[in-house]
Amino acid sequence: MEKVDPWGSEAIDDYQGLFEDFGIEPFEKFRKHFQDNRYVRRGIIFGHRDFDRIFKSMNEKKPFAMMTGLMPSGKFHFGHKMVADQIIWYQSLGAEIFVCAADVESWLMRDVTFEQARDIAINEYLANYVALGLNPKKIKFWFQSDYRNEYYRLRDKASKRVTFNEMKAIYGELTPGKIVSVLAQIADILHPQLPEFGGPRPVVVPVGADQDPHLRLTRDAASRLNAEREMGGRDFECVPPSSTYHKFMRGLQGGKMSSSDPKSYIALSESPKDAVNKIMSAKTGGRATVDEQREKGGVPEDCTIYDLFLYHLVDDDKELEKIYMGCKKGGRICGECKANCSDMVSKFLHEHQKRLEKAKGIVKGFSKS
Repeated sequence: MEKVDPWGSEAIDDYQGLFEDFGIEPFEKFRKHFQDNRYVRRGIIFGHRDFDRIFKSMNEKKPFAMMTGLMPSGKFHFGHKMVADQIIWYQSLGAEIFVCAADVESWLMRDVTFEQARDIAINEYLANYVALGLNPKKIKFWFQSDYRNEYYRLRDKASKRVTFNEMKAIYGELTPGKIVSVLAQIADILHPQLPEFGGPRPVVVPVGADQDPHLRLTRDAASRLNAEREMGGRDFECVPPSSTYHKFMRGLQGGKMSSSDPKSYIALSESPKDAVNKIMSAKTGGRATVDEQREKGGVPEDCTIYDLFLYHLVDDDKELEKIYMGCKKGGRICGECKANCSDMVSKFLHEHQKRLEKAKGIVKGFSKS
């Protein structure tokens, strides 16, 4: 069975096994409907729970929301950009957007101070979201440590609707900090359906597969919280949250991309020169020698440079196929791909960082949630 740990550093190797082990459903049936989305089109968004509800709301022009969280603990990099692109996409489709800065979790799990977390959340994450195209006037943004009473009441209610043994079965070894983080996550995901925030409606949470434990527990808690006569005598009726799951980009040296390892990622605030240096030393799927690669071909599936093309840099599928087949047949060598990737990343960073400076001025007002 694949190990899924929302706080761990292990990479997920068997995405297919997640369908059998945890009941995640393939996203394949929705692919033809969302050909405008690169991550859907290329199978990077590979699974879901109850996305049918979201799809129905889209088709019937009915209200739905998208909720996501950010962990303010380091630089915003290309791995994070994948979630930002999905937020922006859902906003374009009419979803009400809820974005949580998990400053309590970053303090409990990563020893990031609340002051540091606030600065990172605003100037790294939110500013990059806006620079990438998010409309900041149409989002609900909050810090876990500084929000509304209704949210905290829901967190406290959730504590009565899950058991220690249940949490242990899902997460394994527990600490008080993990328990608090899990209960906060339940409130983060479900509170958009409280009467004060818009009421019951489908909510989708786009996550990496490592976050599925939070979604499974939240869905169970939702079923137990429904129709209880608490909180001022009103029922809390909610729709169990939907979720989508995306594959991870590998770190530039192979393995999992991590904010704690600067060699594993390219930050969107990084100088193009530094980014190119990282690209030139990145792990590829090439052979030991040029002659061997010409003869046997490379392995793009093992190449972190190809990952950058696949996830972010090459939107044209025919162009991507040309790169892939050129590598497989030995017509392209790693130096050529690294040079192309360096040019694309440098151009992207140059243009993005112009927008980023403007975005930092726009998001200043979010420092007080």
